Amino acid sequence: MADFDTKDELEGSEQPFVAHLVELRDRLLYCVYGLGITLGALALWPGPSRLIDWIAIPIRNHMPPDAKLIAVGVFSPFFIPLKVLFLGAVLLALPWLMYQLWAFVAPGLYKHEKRFALPLIIFGSLLAYGGIAFVQFFVLDKMFTFIQQFTPESVAATPDIASYVESILGLYIAFGLAFQVPIVVVLLVKVGLVTVAQLKGFRGYFIVLAFVIAAVVTPPDVISQLALAVPMCLLYEIGIWAAGLFVKPSKAPEEEGKAA
Repeated sequence: MADFDTKDELEGSEQPFVAHLVELRDRLLYCVYGLGITLGALALWPGPSRLIDWIAIPIRNHMPPDAKLIAVGVFSPFFIPLKVLFLGAVLLALPWLMYQLWAFVAPGLYKHEKRFALPLIIFGSLLAYGGIAFVQFFVLDKMFTFIQQFTPESVAATPDIASYVESILGLYIAFGLAFQVPIVVVLLVKVGLVTVAQLKGFRGYFIVLAFVIAAVVTPPDVISQLALAVPMCLLYEIGIWAAGLFVKPSKAPEEEGKAA
């Protein structure tokens, strides 16, 4: 009976190479369609200009009332809003993109693994959004406050829009990825690469690693480095807790039957 269930569960999961290529093409097309829809929606509302105004709020709050960001490059007023629009579309379509990735690998997963994948997509997207919101509403304000303390009164800070946007987008991506630490921890335990006990033993090394990563990917100020490293350490602990509470190492059904 166990052999029959295993065969039924995996039936149809083995596909020829050409079928995999066709499936990959379809999933990539679905990703392109999703990005196209989100690009069109954001272009209509709120529009590239308002997106730029929104992400410029943290630095504008630390500039004189009449001061504005400047555009040094000739084509910066055109390309920078497009870059922000594209990143906004990717973030908005993130759950859809992650679902397409899951749908591509799903035929090779067992049923219990498929049930586990969808919650990871949802929580992974929410954590990415949380990391970006953390940058927008907390990190940038504290970072610019810290930087202003070292700006001489005789110097007028008029940042270039291109350098500002590139720096902010880099922080968005860095924090969005860093906030995936619980997902990575849970997956490592789920696939059986590590145990919860090993993760607890690695805790000290991870703290050092988190501060090294923060020093590399953030601007050279203490505030942004601490703002990245400390949440990474907390999220690592949350990942250990979640893995110990909800996850059992993933096994094939025949292995589970033998263990029973």
